[in-house]
Amino acid sequence: MSEEINRTGETLVLPRTIHLIPMNKISGFEVRPGFYEINGATAIPGGVNFTVHSRGASSIVLLLFRRGEAEPFAELPFPRSYRIGNVYSMIVFKLNIEDFEYAYRVDGPYEPEKGLIFDKSRYLLDPYAKAVTGQSQWGRSSPHGQHYRARVVRDDFDWKDAQPPLIPMEDLIIYELHVRGFTKDPSSGVESPGTFAGLLEKLPYLLELGINAVELMPIFEFDEMQDYRVVDGQELYNYWGYNTVSFFAPNTSYAAGTEYNREGNELKNLIRTFQENGIEVYLDVVFNHTAEGNEQGPFFSFKGFDNNIYYLLTPDGKYYNFSGCGNTVNCNHPIVRQMILDCLRYWVTTYHVDGFRFDLASILSRDEDGAPMGDPPLLQTLAFDPILGDVKLIAEAWDAGGLYQVGSFPAWNRWAEWNGRYRDDLRRYLKGDEGCAQAAAARLAGSQDIYGGAGRKNASVNFLTCHDGFPLWDLYCYNEKHNQANGWNNTDGANDNNSWNCGVEGETEDPAVNELRRRMCRNAFALLMCSRGTPMFLAGDEFCNTQFGNNNAYCQDNIISWLDWSLLKKNEGMFRFFQYMIRFRKEHRVLRTNLSGGACGFPDISFHGITPNHQGPYESHEHYVGVLFAGAERSGGPQMVYVASNAWWNELEVTLPRLPASMYWELAVDTWQETQPPRRAVEDRFTIRPRSVMVFVAR
Repeated sequence: MSEEINRTGETLVLPRTIHLIPMNKISGFEVRPGFYEINGATAIPGGVNFTVHSRGASSIVLLLFRRGEAEPFAELPFPRSYRIGNVYSMIVFKLNIEDFEYAYRVDGPYEPEKGLIFDKSRYLLDPYAKAVTGQSQWGRSSPHGQHYRARVVRDDFDWKDAQPPLIPMEDLIIYELHVRGFTKDPSSGVESPGTFAGLLEKLPYLLELGINAVELMPIFEFDEMQDYRVVDGQELYNYWGYNTVSFFAPNTSYAAGTEYNREGNELKNLIRTFQENGIEVYLDVVFNHTAEGNEQGPFFSFKGFDNNIYYLLTPDGKYYNFSGCGNTVNCNHPIVRQMILDCLRYWVTTYHVDGFRFDLASILSRDEDGAPMGDPPLLQTLAFDPILGDVKLIAEAWDAGGLYQVGSFPAWNRWAEWNGRYRDDLRRYLKGDEGCAQAAAARLAGSQDIYGGAGRKNASVNFLTCHDGFPLWDLYCYNEKHNQANGWNNTDGANDNNSWNCGVEGETEDPAVNELRRRMCRNAFALLMCSRGTPMFLAGDEFCNTQFGNNNAYCQDNIISWLDWSLLKKNEGMFRFFQYMIRFRKEHRVLRTNLSGGACGFPDISFHGITPNHQGPYESHEHYVGVLFAGAERSGGPQMVYVASNAWWNELEVTLPRLPASMYWELAVDTWQETQPPRRAVEDRFTIRPRSVMVFVAR
């Protein structure tokens, strides 16, 4: 045994006698049976191994193309003897990976009512393709309806001695961003706008801000031309990227340079450098549907290999649409389950990804009839897979079919969730809705009413903003969505935003309104940083980035979605406040986790009204929330942080919980003003001004 190849980080040893085994000739190429357990196309010494599978196919043909040419220069049918079970595998010798691209043609029965739609005239993309051609120029990718092709990728990136940061969930501060939109606007000042390299140029900024994890919106290869149209002279794309073309391939339009046969190296460099600087990298992954859509959608890969396996189908062969995007992936079918596991393992071993956020993850819990499962095989497999043992698994625990599983997502104490109830309850409370204080206090305390019963730890990812909806500034500038630019007559996007325009709809020059808006943003972020659970916020919130009232900017590849970095200078005070609160959270571990069961006679968490020590405090004032976090470090003294929040439009007189005689309260945060003054000791009684948050530390 001598020569080695690499498959998702695993070393495989080839026999010395590979060239001594009898070979056939097909289309002028020497071939022999391949390695049946290595899916996709893999370079090996002397050639390339092609492996693909289909349960329903009667035959498969490998197509080889010269780069950029529309028709194949060679067609190589897999001999029947090169098939084992449903797997077709063939080594083609004397192929230089730089010289060709490849696709498949698959023949089989055409019985649409049974979900069988094989069509041997179509060119199909390898489901395990590691790079997709024709996608490297944004806005010029293959229009749907045409075929995609794949390249063989040489994995020779030097990771040096890179180690994952392995930051505990409770210590994370997650920053959600769109790779293109983060630096695409000229105001970003980077040399490679809209790319992985451009994002890397902003690393010093992210370190200055203080976050320690980035969650990248979809970077799998997707088709931005899906639903392309022009509205009022503005080109609209599928900008967000929630329409996967290939699960194993990075979006090459996000690369600053062309990476022929080394696709992904720029992304790997980004991940390695971020990790070296203590920042974890998570991918927002979309396994709930693909870009192939429904019966009217394109046909480029999964439909042609095994339509009735890869998708959930109705009894008459139509597509279930629990995703709201035309089709639903049949995630718990054994074949699809294995593909998803292979995919995640690939991104962890080959790209060193630290975690995944699963879009519309409730779909991953549905069976082949679309019904929710108690113990979904896929979710259990991912929870216990050893290669995924250290990565974060974060679920968006709902779907477009009405399944809402916040607090009940099948977890095995392994999965965290986007806590949609945190977002909704805190938004309602902050804008002053009646009867919301008790729910808000529960969210600040870690949502134990949601997650405590199952004994789940670190399950809540707390957020007030994300890509889907208003950014933080717009949350306090608009009562209503303003999505006319999307071309759907303002019918798209959520209507339940729980936003408040502070008295004026949209931008205004009124200084009083703008100061109130800035204070509302400070209130929101202060509470987010003082909540148990893992905080996450949207890129640009720290300098009041706006989407001009658009709460569904999925198609806006322009300043509506791009960050306007000129606002950083204009709103530098907000940026400094975000910095301050991130640093404050890091300095006070008691905000993040239970420290030895309380301190100074106080439990780990206690709730207080305008007078202390009321376990049911909300009759004292329904717009006030007081939460005391108490604990003791093993190597130090007690830690106590008291969070006071007044969502009322009048000031309140509040009494602090009584401390031992040797201790006193110190004011650390007051959102009434943007710049935080030097900390000072306070008396047991204080005045909290209208619509503001104050935070006290025991000394």
